[in-house]
Amino acid sequence: MMGMAPKSAAVLDLVRSGGVRSVYQPIVDLDTGATVAFEALARGPHGHPLERPDRMFDSAREHGCVGELDEACQWSAITSAVAAGLGAPWSLFVNVEPAALDWAMVRTDAAAEAAGVDRQRYRVDLDLPIVVEITERDLSVDPPSLLRFVDRIRGWGGGIALDDVGAERASLALLPLLRPDVIKLDLRVVQERPGREIAEIVAAVDAEAERSGTIVLAEGIETPEHLEHARALGARLGQGWLLGRPGPLPDLSTLPAPAPGAIRVEHRAGLVREDSPFTVAAAHSDPRTARKLLLTEISKHLENEALHLGRSAVVVTALQHVRFFTPRTARRYERLADQVAFAAVLGEDVPTHPLPGVRGGPLHTGDPLLGEWDLAVLGPHFGAALVARDLGDSGPDAERRFEYVLTHDRAVAVAVAAALLSRVTG
Repeated sequence: MMGMAPKSAAVLDLVRSGGVRSVYQPIVDLDTGATVAFEALARGPHGHPLERPDRMFDSAREHGCVGELDEACQWSAITSAVAAGLGAPWSLFVNVEPAALDWAMVRTDAAAEAAGVDRQRYRVDLDLPIVVEITERDLSVDPPSLLRFVDRIRGWGGGIALDDVGAERASLALLPLLRPDVIKLDLRVVQERPGREIAEIVAAVDAEAERSGTIVLAEGIETPEHLEHARALGARLGQGWLLGRPGPLPDLSTLPAPAPGAIRVEHRAGLVREDSPFTVAAAHSDPRTARKLLLTEISKHLENEALHLGRSAVVVTALQHVRFFTPRTARRYERLADQVAFAAVLGEDVPTHPLPGVRGGPLHTGDPLLGEWDLAVLGPHFGAALVARDLGDSGPDAERRFEYVLTHDRAVAVAVAAALLSRVTG
């Protein structure tokens, strides 16, 4: 591709020569002490300038080949684990870089075959439960692609772990949308002195675990004090040097088998939704009729709720047509974009980037959203949606009538948000 920086010969040599290798760190049940899984960690050849994973990926980012490197790391992790006999009841955690999500999605079976990789064999036929780790870093940059990626992983039976939760508050907003099977607490949550920010993280994670049954895993357990703190935080699983250092996979015959259900993978599907938010909400609550003036005030109230949530909030709206994205509305969304984790606006002729920091998405002919006015606000402890269907009145804009549902049912708000986010393109 013209304009792309030349790729790093050193990194590509590692990929092409099979020089990327994997070491494995145990994940332990904190109640029983049994190893229930292993996380694969990438390394370069011993003594190589790119032996450390941070140096490998820094070089790959600099030279535009993160996808190739990440692919090599994934397949090293899986093939080496298979060769060592890893399989159920143990699970394998495999990392995926956010910058390589699109790479992982667009790789076709034909391309995989050309690269010597049998995707179906490794992902479906093997008796090796795989949990894909997605780091929270940069998750808010492209939630639509992330939702599509998670749907694809779950489509072939994989689990999802959200890594480093607590490193950035923005990830807390995405917990209800991603519904991860495992939440991995960032090591600073385990190792640092508790304060207001850590309390906020713990409360959000606890709420999600209580609602969905997701498993909490504490990283960075290096001392008995860390272990005690991890238990106090509600972690059921742990990882860190106190529990086991990265290295070759052990002789599995010497390990006690983990208890069934130590890591549960819920094969949830349908994070990407193309249906009508009004249809979703109206199935749960009977619609009422109101004029636009009332709905405008309700929408501003919900937007203010998002401002109170701050960096742990997602706000996404559909306004039918770009003409309804008035200068006054634009000023509200400029403020939202500056204070929340993610803000998006949909509508006919809405550009992909309508404002700095605001994502967009043009609605096309035949999309039911063209006849709706929808707004969803999500946070760790808050979920609300306003969905309204235009009744087609003529006359003054403020007097137009809509059928509408206002819901604070979290599950409905999440479904509405997913339907809207699936249409964001910017």
